[in-house]
Amino acid sequence: MAAPLQSPSTPHRHRRPSTHRPRPQRQWEEQLGRQWPVWRTVSFLLGCVALAAVTGLGVEGYGYALFSVFMFQQLTLMMTIPPLLVLGSPGTLLLRATPHHGAGLLILRAAHAGLRSRTARWLLSPWLAVPLYLAAFYGLYLADFADPILSTVTGHTLLEVGFLVAGMLFTIPILSSDPLPVRMSHGGRALDVFAEAALHAFFGVFLMMATSTLVQGFAGPTSALGIDPIEDQRLAGGLAWSYGEAPTLLMLIYVMHRWFREDTAQAIAADRRADAHGDPELDAYNDYLTRLHQKDT
Repeated sequence: MAAPLQSPSTPHRHRRPSTHRPRPQRQWEEQLGRQWPVWRTVSFLLGCVALAAVTGLGVEGYGYALFSVFMFQQLTLMMTIPPLLVLGSPGTLLLRATPHHGAGLLILRAAHAGLRSRTARWLLSPWLAVPLYLAAFYGLYLADFADPILSTVTGHTLLEVGFLVAGMLFTIPILSSDPLPVRMSHGGRALDVFAEAALHAFFGVFLMMATSTLVQGFAGPTSALGIDPIEDQRLAGGLAWSYGEAPTLLMLIYVMHRWFREDTAQAIAADRRADAHGDPELDAYNDYLTRLHQKDT
């Protein structure tokens, strides 16, 4: 039987185009609308500028001749630049800005896999960061490794890269707000900062009290500039003791501020829960006091 013909006066029904988007696409579009703190951008850019300045311009040239300038480079690479870069939260920005589809999805999966790996847990452990700091100061100079490494341009450059890596591995668990495989307690962070401050402070005092040069490779170029190598070494020790303490103090203040802020927020949330649902421990204690009062009467 043939189907009935449609009347010319009957309007055709047009289906609306679907506005449904895959969930990863919607999540990415929502994240694009979220604002990024300006201070984090400024912090990261300052870290990049400081990195370019301390490894370039005239600083790098004098770093081959003067121990004090090289110590300034080391302290800046390990203690000043890493906090600026870490406070910029580049990891969080990557997760927010990367598209949740196509190649971006592969990047995100690789990032998450790296965060969950045992290697990441080991690299960000204080059991690695503290020995690296010991090696960067005491092991490098007291074990006479500095002269053979700094005798070549390649060794000098690799040592600077090592300083930056050591500083990043130490700073990330303490200051980072990015997703991390392990979160240290605030007390553990403060303890790490204290330990790091003591390490380079004692090393600075040792340099200021030393009566012989620790790095012979700086003695010739320093004397050629008309500067006493011992006095230059003492200046390097003064930088390790004073300039190295300033970033550490700021890091400690930041850690304590976050600790106080999170404890305050948790206390407020606990009070709100107690007001709304009651406090089981307080109720149990009140019941205990009531029973004691009833027994006495």
